[in-house]
Amino acid sequence: MSFVKLMVHAVWGTKNHKRILGEQPRKLIFQHIQENAAGKEIFIDTINGEPEHVHCLFALNADMTLSKALQLIKGESSHWINKEKILGNNFEWAVDYFAASVSESQLDKVRAYIRNQQEHHRKATFKEEYDKFIQAYHLKSHG
Repeated sequence: MSFVKLMVHAVWGTKNHKRILGEQPRKLIFQHIQENAAGKEIFIDTINGEPEHVHCLFALNADMTLSKALQLIKGESSHWINKEKILGNNFEWAVDYFAASVSESQLDKVRAYIRNQQEHHRKATFKEEYDKFIQAYHLKSHG
């Protein structure tokens, strides 16, 4: 039997970064994402966000790629949001996302960062935060 623990911090936004995820819809959406992910053997540790983006800390199991996990999370949730008319008209997530592995020693720090999104975004916009992640991890766009 293989034993795997790969923790991933992923960040993705709404299409065109529209600020349409109100507080109540966000709660419903995050609860649904957690329940649906669990059924697909994706354990979501922490999830939170703002009106135009989501932060998610989750465990990637040995049988799933990162892109597949995010496709399952984002794709299914946008389908559900539209089916249940949570946000009215045709909702979509942005295609792009940021994701990085998180070491065991940094888990509590990342959890706190995700939980404190509202406080954090009083000081920085989503674009500033996203650009900071891209720069800090020395990433380049491939698209």
